[in-house]
Amino acid sequence: MVRLMGRSQARSSLRPGAAASVRRRRDADGGSRWRPAAGLRSVLSGRSVAGQVFVLHLVIVLLLVVAAVVALVLQVRRDSTQEARNRSLAVAETFANAPGMVAALRSPDPTAVLQPRAEAVRKQARVDFVVVMNTDGIRYTHPKPDRIGKKFVGTLGPALAGQPVVEEIKGTIGQLVQAVVPVKDSGGRVVGLVSAGITTEHVGGAAEDQLPLVLGAALAALALATAGAALVSRRLLRQTHGLGPHEMTRMYEHHDAVLHAVREGVIIVDGDGTLMLANDEARRLLGLPEDAEGRHVLDLGLDPGTAELLSSGRVATDEVHLVADRLLAVNQRPTDRAGGPRGSVATVRDSTELRALSGRAEESRERLNMLYDAGVGIGTSLDVTRTAEELAELAVPRFADFVTVDLFEPVLAGGHPDPGGALRRAASTGIGEDAPLYPADQQLRFVESSPQGLSLATGRPVLEPRLSEAPGWHAQDVERSGQVMEYGIHSLITVPLRAGSLVLGVVSFWRSRKEEPFDTDELALAEELVARAAVSIDNARRYTREHSMAVTLQRSLLPRTLPDQSALEIAYRYLPAQAGVGGDWFDVLPLSGARVALVVGDVVGHGLHAAATMGRLRTAVHNFSSLDLPPDELLALLDELVGRIDQDEAQDDESAPVTGATCLYAVYDPVSRHCTVARAGHPRRPWCGRTAVWSSWTCPPVPAGARRSAVRVGGSGAARGSRLVLYTDGLVEDRGTTSTWVWSSCARRCPGPATPRGDVQGGPGVPAAGPGGRRHRAAGGADAGAAGRPDRRVDGAGGPGGRRRGAGRGHREAGRVGAGRAGVQHGADPERAGHQRAALRRLPIRVRMLCERHLICEVYDSSSTSPHLRYATMTDEGGRGLFLVAQLAERWGTRYLPAGKVIWAAQPVP
Repeated sequence: MVRLMGRSQARSSLRPGAAASVRRRRDADGGSRWRPAAGLRSVLSGRSVAGQVFVLHLVIVLLLVVAAVVALVLQVRRDSTQEARNRSLAVAETFANAPGMVAALRSPDPTAVLQPRAEAVRKQARVDFVVVMNTDGIRYTHPKPDRIGKKFVGTLGPALAGQPVVEEIKGTIGQLVQAVVPVKDSGGRVVGLVSAGITTEHVGGAAEDQLPLVLGAALAALALATAGAALVSRRLLRQTHGLGPHEMTRMYEHHDAVLHAVREGVIIVDGDGTLMLANDEARRLLGLPEDAEGRHVLDLGLDPGTAELLSSGRVATDEVHLVADRLLAVNQRPTDRAGGPRGSVATVRDSTELRALSGRAEESRERLNMLYDAGVGIGTSLDVTRTAEELAELAVPRFADFVTVDLFEPVLAGGHPDPGGALRRAASTGIGEDAPLYPADQQLRFVESSPQGLSLATGRPVLEPRLSEAPGWHAQDVERSGQVMEYGIHSLITVPLRAGSLVLGVVSFWRSRKEEPFDTDELALAEELVARAAVSIDNARRYTREHSMAVTLQRSLLPRTLPDQSALEIAYRYLPAQAGVGGDWFDVLPLSGARVALVVGDVVGHGLHAAATMGRLRTAVHNFSSLDLPPDELLALLDELVGRIDQDEAQDDESAPVTGATCLYAVYDPVSRHCTVARAGHPRRPWCGRTAVWSSWTCPPVPAGARRSAVRVGGSGAARGSRLVLYTDGLVEDRGTTSTWVWSSCARRCPGPATPRGDVQGGPGVPAAGPGGRRHRAAGGADAGAAGRPDRRVDGAGGPGGRRRGAGRGHREAGRVGAGRAGVQHGADPERAGHQRAALRRLPIRVRMLCERHLICEVYDSSSTSPHLRYATMTDEGGRGLFLVAQLAERWGTRYLPAGKVIWAAQPVP
């Protein structure tokens, strides 16, 4: 049994059905139905709780109404006074600034001029007076004429200083509010004063006029409040079933019994720190002695923090205190806030298990969020180093203070890891930049006893909760280990980066700020985090390897060096695409007669298939060019080849057909200085500088192999020093670049003479790329060379005027050669020799000799008969000419012309 302090008897043991029995007795006396008349008498009597509430409510409302009426009256008076001050000041300033005021003050009789005006203004503005005076305060005007010429009553100092003044004084006409305003001339000098005012009788009149209305409103509010209080009291009487104070006390004791049955501790402490009440749960949680009630809380043996809180009476909300082995959440509020006795009420509940569960739930939620962020934020690119940096940036500082990622050297290049090889630090991130860890991009080799070495060797994570007690880690680098410990890093987790059976590297998590070392739960989280990152790093490694293979294949299919030729000075640049390997290519092919073929092409698409197709087309162009075909015929054959490739690969489900290809084939003849260009689906035209002029081609850009391809041919003369720039569509289709930009860029970068051979790899004279860099681009520039100079050529058909004599000798020598051959045959068969001499006279034969890197001899005739290399027997009369040429010359061949052919042979110059 718990006793309340100050009571002489034990607490009443009222049964739970006590209130119900009280109601039953009342029902037996007066019936069970509610009687309004009896209820109203109970309310008015004041014996019940409802009656007492009604009286109190009525008194409060009455006080509030009286206070509101008084406040309203005072407010109305204040507003009226303020209005009088504002009106007086406005009237005075308006009259002082009226036109002619200064002149009236300086006139011989100011009163005669100003008195009528002042009275008119006073009546219109509804003020009690408007007084004009000189600077000495002598009145010129006044509502009462007998006051004119007398001294003004009021403060004039501020007005004489040029500032208006408003005051409440007792004047000649009574208590009033007046304003005094200076009158200034054009020079700003005060020449007079104007005063306007209103008596307090008129000021307070508005408040007195409104007083009946205010009182009526107050009475109406009082009536409404009384009715409301009666309704509230009636409802309270109904809710309490007419219980009086004694019965309410018994109900309180009943609820007090319930209070001691709750599973939350309740403590009541008075103002001087004495324990007044403690229920059973509070005694259990705090370990209070049996005689705790009535003693000071500081004498109960509680822990200092809890005892100080209970004795102070301060407000506390869920304040956690460690009592024995429990975590108690204490809430405390003072009891004197609502007019009660001094003291405080505190509730105590055991939150040990809840805190533990909440902490574990929070940690689990944070770990899940980190793993989710890892799935979203790691692997956003296919770059190995960037993926490693994303892992380190995610873990700092949410999981560790410093994170380092070390990968095997071949992994960074896309290869397979070498377990016995060196590692390189791909990423290093931390909360500070001055940590004494190995920096990024440094090559490392971990000893076997170090945690990193153990993780790489076993493929399992290693936890070192205290680095000071890890001799294997110190063996890696004794000096640096000491620096790391001095810096404050004290705990380490190493996790291998495993992708299947491959160990790509190791990730190290370091802790410095948090005093607690890493535990096994954090080890599991680190392993899960690294496992997700390892998949992304392995994907990036595979992509890097495949991309490197594709780039290597593509570069192996492109020309590595330019062939030796003297017709053109050539510079080129090839930029592979960043997004994927494409099918752009270029070539420089020496032809017969010192001519040079320039080829630029593009296979539609990206990837290994496009690169392989590009190699096939480049080989085909090589083979077709060896036949000395015209450019348009060569592209026609190339178009047929693309069509056949499509047909062959369309039957194979695993191979993708060639969507199309574009090609431009240009042949430059340094002797005639003429360039012929044919294109199939390529960008509209090459760019030519200096003196070359090109026709405007209008064929649509239909790619070769699309079965609607159109080959267009154009040509122009190219003087020595002219410049020709060929390119693929990646130069003009990259990020909005247009052909107009290409022309202007080429004109800016290629204004001068030929590009030297030393600049051949993307020199400054070659517009090799536009502003972007995601598509393949192939660009090259060619300058007309020196092979076609007149002093390096002997033409049997005549030449420039200055060389006709040499040309004639060549022509005559060619004739003698033909005649000698005919003479030999004539000795064998005179009739046949005659026919041959007649044929020689009918068919024009021309001989041309060129000297460049080789001595080239060309024999032109108008016959289209194809020469055939024969191996003549002893009895054959002919067939030995081409055989001898093939034996003595380095190269020879036949080139067909629109009217005839050319047989040529090239011999090295000794």
